[in-house]
Amino acid sequence: MAREFSRTQRISDQVQKDLAQLIQREIKDPRLGMVTISYVKIAKDLGYADIYITVMALGGKDEATAVTESLKILNGASGFLRGQLSSKIKLRVMPQLRFHFDESVDRGRRLNDLIIKASHADGRNNNSEDGE
Repeated sequence: MAREFSRTQRISDQVQKDLAQLIQREIKDPRLGMVTISYVKIAKDLGYADIYITVMALGGKDEATAVTESLKILNGASGFLRGQLSSKIKLRVMPQLRFHFDESVDRGRRLNDLIIKASHADGRNNNSEDGE
């Protein structure tokens, strides 16, 4: 009988949880926006962990600038974060951390806006047909 969760999935979940706390409590860079870790994917050999984040811009910055700066800060602090994680999670090898912007949330937001526009346009078309 297959296990419900693989070992790498359990490690990914733990890394996501601990990393979110570390970023919130330990990274004090004012350029860092509000970061949310949406997904962590760890290679089967535990060589690297791809961390997908979303960023809410703070301080009047546009979203593209906030994302770029946040990724630069987090990738620069990946060694520190990796060391902190290794003290919390007991593994023989702690994966290298690679941060990426999660574009799926932005894509979903754009699709939602398109659906709303289409439904409003459809509502206007139906109302004009009823009035004739």
